[in-house]
Amino acid sequence: MKRTLAIALALTLAVSQFVSLAAQAQLVGLISGTMSGPAGPLAGVTVNVVNAAGTVVGSAVTTATGSFSVGSLAAGTFGVQAVSAAGAVLSTSAATLAAGAMTATVSMTATAAALAGAAAGAGAAAAGAAAAGGAAAATGISTAAIVSGVAAAAGAAGVTAAVATKEDASPSR
Repeated sequence: MKRTLAIALALTLAVSQFVSLAAQAQLVGLISGTMSGPAGPLAGVTVNVVNAAGTVVGSAVTTATGSFSVGSLAAGTFGVQAVSAAGAVLSTSAATLAAGAMTATVSMTATAAALAGAAAGAGAAAAGAAAAGGAAAATGISTAAIVSGVAAAAGAAGVTAAVATKEDASPSR
């Protein structure tokens, strides 16, 4: 009798562990969506999913069609932020994942003003790098080094830098 009771208790505990694992497996959620601007889908935008404590719990980069997907999320309410390469928040949304509804879809749109503000901030960073490059040129640093510095600063700011060079025809050369 004691042995039967011990086996029944062991089986009950084992089954309850499997039920608990199955319940946990169902509580993994996914937030997906699209990011667009005035001219259509926005590619290369970072989308951060932020929990109620303000911690980024997942992120993705939008595809050429502006779509994104962030998975492995627990149940809860999340802020969804689209962020430019320069760090400017372009758009925000909210999504809730709950037992029985562990997927959410959001559509986010960046206004022309938000995109212009992000571009202006990135342009200012690139201009600052160019000014620093001009000062470096006065001290004898090569044009290639300056162009490389401007390109690196522009890339870090999330913009493309176009630099034109022309041979110096001055008599001092």
